[in-house]
Amino acid sequence: MRLPYVTLDVFTDRRFGGNQLAVLPDARGLTTEQMQAITREFNFSESTFVLPPTDPQNDAQVRIFMPGREVPFAGHPNVGTAYALAMIGHVQGKPVGDILRFEEQAGLVQMAINRDGSGHPQSTELTAPASLAVGQPKPVAHVCAATGLAPDAVLQAHHTAQTVSVGLPFTIVELASLDALAAVKPDLAAFDRHFAGEEGDALYLYVRTGDACVQARMLAPLHGVVEDPATGSAAAALTGYLAHIAAADAGTFPLTIAQGLEMGRPSIIQGVAEKSKGIVHAVRVGGPSVAVMEGFLTV
Repeated sequence: MRLPYVTLDVFTDRRFGGNQLAVLPDARGLTTEQMQAITREFNFSESTFVLPPTDPQNDAQVRIFMPGREVPFAGHPNVGTAYALAMIGHVQGKPVGDILRFEEQAGLVQMAINRDGSGHPQSTELTAPASLAVGQPKPVAHVCAATGLAPDAVLQAHHTAQTVSVGLPFTIVELASLDALAAVKPDLAAFDRHFAGEEGDALYLYVRTGDACVQARMLAPLHGVVEDPATGSAAAALTGYLAHIAAADAGTFPLTIAQGLEMGRPSIIQGVAEKSKGIVHAVRVGGPSVAVMEGFLTV
């Protein structure tokens, strides 16, 4: 088979920033094993494979792979895949409108496409497929072992190290300073010792830099990604969780997440959570993407 592909930088408006993504807009005929092998060949943090939907009311089934495994949901793959399909103009022959509905293992993911005056996509935004789920806290000692940080680098004034998900679980950890964030050094043996087989086996470390702004790093070495420059699913979980623990029982809670600065791939993720009667009922994250390469893959 000779299959077209496109690569993009996601959560950035300039090439060679953001998070890299490979998209195969027509993956019909590929096996799961081939998809996993192709993902390892690209060696980005994730690649996506677009298939016909099981329900014709939806636009596509999207399968998402990290180098080490398939995942039920992820942020930058959805944002980038929607951008790629809007740029192409169709999903396997079906025209692309302003809304795309993706079937994924975690559920239905709705994508909104924002266009400029000429109809070209400018940015895309996902609505998380699952309600906010708050799991078990993690021992701070385990976080410190996995990151090389001293215990006083972990700030616990607002929350402890906490497992949170809106479709994919992460352990959310607030750090005391940008110096602590910059000092993080992943210890793969400690990850394997303390997080293997655990829910929330990827760490999302952040520092508050303003009233609705944070800077973050994401570590997932157990899945073949030591560090990720932009992680929409983690940003969505963080956005929802900070709204959840906010004092107000209702409102709209925006959050701007800067990520990837330590990797030389700066990214900006825009998140927003809606809360009423003390319950977070919708989380969205989005941003721009830039096409980088296109070609054909022979399988």
